Amino acid sequence: MCDNLFNPDPYYQQGGDMVRVGGLQFTCEPVQKIGKRIGNMMLKGKPIEAQKKYKVASWAPVAEGASGEPIWDVVVKYLRDQKVIRPPKLNRPRLIGVEGNPGIA
Repeated sequence: MCDNLFNPDPYYQQGGDMVRVGGLQFTCEPVQKIGKRIGNMMLKGKPIEAQKKYKVASWAPVAEGASGEPIWDVVVKYLRDQKVIRPPKLNRPRLIGVEGNPGIA
């Protein structure tokens, strides 16, 4: 997705949406080449391990052959068990190398 937004060739630039994640911090360096823009991936303050498997919850599968309980059923159970729901801390990637770029706020 990062390439759709930051491709140096304007004919390849297009909108889109990145998979949103909770608890995952990362940096994005738009001026880098494809495959080099995302880095410093951390989960709960610890570096992501490339060889490790992580569980995720999503409204749609993020891998082929995904199975399990539908996320809406999991969320319903969670919400019923909670007395108070507090808004989560906003989680945004840190952009690198875009200072002074009026197109990126």
